[in-house]
Formats: sequence, C-alpha cells, structure tokens
Amino acid sequence: MTKKPVYPVVTLKAGREDSLRRGHPWLFSGALARIPEGLDPGEVVTVASASGDALALGFYNPQTDIAVRILTRDCRAGIDAAFWRERLQVALALRRRVVPADTTGYRLINAEGDGVPGLVVDRYDRWLVLSIATAGMDGFREDWVRILEEALAPEGIYERSEGAARRREGLSDRSGVLAGAAMPEVVPMSENGFPFAVDVEAGQKTGFFLDQRPNRELSGRLAAGAGCMLNAFAYSGGFSVYGIRGGAGRVVSVDISERATALAKRNLALNGLSEETHPVLTADVFKYLRETDETFDLVVLDPPAFARSRKDLARAARGYKDINLQAMRRLTAGGLLLTFSCSNPLDQDLFEKIVLGAARDAIRTARVLQRLGPGGDHPTDLGHPEGRYLKGLLLCL
Repeated sequence: MTKKPVYPVVTLKAGREDSLRRGHPWLFSGALARIPEGLDPGEVVTVASASGDALALGFYNPQTDIAVRILTRDCRAGIDAAFWRERLQVALALRRRVVPADTTGYRLINAEGDGVPGLVVDRYDRWLVLSIATAGMDGFREDWVRILEEALAPEGIYERSEGAARRREGLSDRSGVLAGAAMPEVVPMSENGFPFAVDVEAGQKTGFFLDQRPNRELSGRLAAGAGCMLNAFAYSGGFSVYGIRGGAGRVVSVDISERATALAKRNLALNGLSEETHPVLTADVFKYLRETDETFDLVVLDPPAFARSRKDLARAARGYKDINLQAMRRLTAGGLLLTFSCSNPLDQDLFEKIVLGAARDAIRTARVLQRLGPGGDHPTDLGHPEGRYLKGLLLCL
C-alpha cells in the first residue's frame, strides 16, 4: 500500500474557508491563523479549517500576499511527477478538442486554469516554451521538463521565466534552453493554416499572442468588404494577416517597436501579402492616430498592459480612454472597433466604463455586438476571476 504523504499544516482563521469552498484557488496571508515554523517558500502544505478539517493542498509562500496557491482539494494526493503527469494528460485532452486541426501554435498549460499554478507552457509546432512564475512550481521545474519530453518529444524546450511575479515570489529571471536543440532565431508555426514566424527569445510573452486566436478569426470575418482596416499595436501582424485574407482592401499595421514591425513584415511575406498594398509602420500609435487623415472601416486596438498592479489603474484608465477616443474619431460611420485590455487589475466592468467615456467624448454611439476573451486553450477557473486578464469588446459606431 502506498503511504499517504504528510505535509505541514497551515490553519485558517474561523470562517475564512468560504472562498476556497467557492472554488477560488488563492488564499491570502490575512486568512491564515497558524503557520508552522521553518516553512520554505514554495513548500507544499495541507490547508485546514479552524476546526481542523483538511480542505486542500497548496504551495505556500510567506513572501507574497497570496500565501497559498491551491493544487487540489484531494488531501490524500501526493504532489509529485505522477500528479503533474496526470494534469498534463487532462490538458492535452482538452487541447485536442478545442484547438483547430491546422493550428500548431497554442497554449498547452495555462497555470491555474489547468490546475497547475505558476506554470505556462506554449507550443510552437515542434518547440515548447515554458514559463514559471511561482516558487512552488520552480521546485518542480526538472520534473516538468522530463514529463514534457516523455509526452511530446519536442525538438527543444526553452524557458522564459521573467517578470515582476517571479520577483514577488523571491525568484530571479531565467531564460535559456532547458532540453533539446537550441532555439532558432524564429520558430515557425501555423494558425488556422496561416504560417507565422515567432520570436521566442525576444518577443512579447513567449513570442506570440496565442490568446487572441478566436479574435483574429473574428477580425478576418469582419474584414470582408472593409475598405481600410487599422491594426494598432500590431506586434507581429497576426490581426493584419487575418484582415487581409478576410477581404480588407487595405490594412495598415502600426507598432512602435522596429523589431515587431520587422517581424510583421516577415509574416505578411510568409502569407504572400504585399507590404506595398498593406503598409507596416513603425510609429507611436497615440501620435499616429492624432496625426493621420485616414479613416477606417475596421480598427483593432490590442495594446500592451497599461496596468500591472492596482496602483497603475488611474494612469491606465487615462491611456485606455485616450487610445479608444482617438480610434473612434478615425472610424467611419457604421465602422467596427475591436478593442482589448490585457491589464489584469482592470476588470470588464471598468474597461467598459472607460470605453463608454471615450465614446461620449467622441460624440459617437457605441453598440456592443460581442464581449470577447481568449480561446479555449486559455481556460480559467470559474471561481478565479483574476485569471480572466484578457477582455475585449466588438463595437459598432
């Protein structure tokens, strides 16, 4: 008989188990009444109610406000390679159902959304890119490399574990090859049959905004019959490729990064599209929208996160309002706006209020056609609203 693992017990204050019972995967430091001495950041613990009932297992970290990240409500489980292997198989089964057959770039593991807090794994055809954000998951890094190699036999696994979340967990940034061959300068992938080149080592996120796949599909459908489309904050040109292939007569792509626009030009060329007909401009989007005389039948606004924490919200709100206002002023009557925020601290309600304020200042009526989010390869726990970072609106003005 396999011996049940014994983990240190952290005890909640009376009445503080409600959020856990509702399915939220985080416990904050203020909810804990008793913590054993000597626990290391990232250690697996048993969470118990004030009355002593075992409720869950999770990663503990005394250095962050999120004191415990829940792993499972099965307190008999062992958190080991077999546990993670089972989580990977469940994630793979979901992707087989939700990822299109002609798509080789998608998210394989989406942290809490796949029951693997602190781990993101993106697949680009024969390559995997791994990103770890928590101390607990950092301790299982080598296990995950072996599990991914066994299950998928990738040509290479590259790590991009970077950002403020790691530093809050007491971790330094880390990047480089974890297994297999060295990462090429650009990695090829396909999305709905469209080829794209991905800059894994220096690109945004892990190289491509995989979460926007269904919204790129939507933009392609909306582009049919559009005279001119603007892809603002175009990055590597994903929305542009879909818009041109969807039937837009002219697509203008704008991004401030020369590296991004060079990659966007490369992706247009990969899809047999002409930069002469569909210009790619290296420019500040705010300045471009204020200075251009061109009007557009379809505008895509997919800016970077303007707010990384709640203290950034006021400044971010001004940025989102300004960029939406300028875009609305360049839209033709009856034009369509796809507008997004990937700022985690900014929720859907506040985003919509900001966009409404922009419409009022532009003296335009904005009709909501659809509320938007990421694809099915980016699942989020229903009890974890903080996981729903990408929010968007399809508006007709």
